[in-house]
Amino acid sequence: MEYTVNKTLLRGTLAVLPAFSHENHMRRFYRFALEVPRLSGAVDVLPVIAAQDVLDGMDLFSGDQIEVTGQIRSFNSKAQQGHKLILSVYAESLTTAEGAPENRVQLCGALCKPPVYRRTPLGREICDVMLAVSRAYHRSDYIPCILWGRAAQEAAALAPGAALALTGRMQSREYVKVLPGGSEKRVAYEVSATRSAFSDDLLEIFD
Repeated sequence: MEYTVNKTLLRGTLAVLPAFSHENHMRRFYRFALEVPRLSGAVDVLPVIAAQDVLDGMDLFSGDQIEVTGQIRSFNSKAQQGHKLILSVYAESLTTAEGAPENRVQLCGALCKPPVYRRTPLGREICDVMLAVSRAYHRSDYIPCILWGRAAQEAAALAPGAALALTGRMQSREYVKVLPGGSEKRVAYEVSATRSAFSDDLLEIFD
């Protein structure tokens, strides 16, 4: 049986005001950045896309505390150096909200590439997977995810096409990209899993 889950809840600080991004099927979309602190004190700066009708009636200011519910979406952008996967949170609802920061992601889909198992410089086990999550109109979102410890070992044994469900957080990570003419700093977005399931009882982790 095929399961599909793609849910995100973010609560944080509006870091960059909404700016026009694109128009699709007569709807105008705007992009902004949301700062969500981790328990460690590090701050994830996450890109959010919202339609005009979602933003209507909201008088937003930089520094506002807002809550976003939606899905993680991916877009394959054609760049000079080849294709680049662009990730953002697609806002289905948006409200001003006080309270503790929130960064919760629920995903269920299928692996679309062989997993990559490795150890960090500090010796932690980690496994990188690319999760394909289906959505309407025969489209899919391709979401990079990382699993840790024993979950990384289990994920490393999976083959492309295997089902995977996980909960975790969306995070931003800076890295240096080496280019023919030098190097530049870039930001990657991925989901860091805190719980995962690989068996027939995939959806039980969402209870």
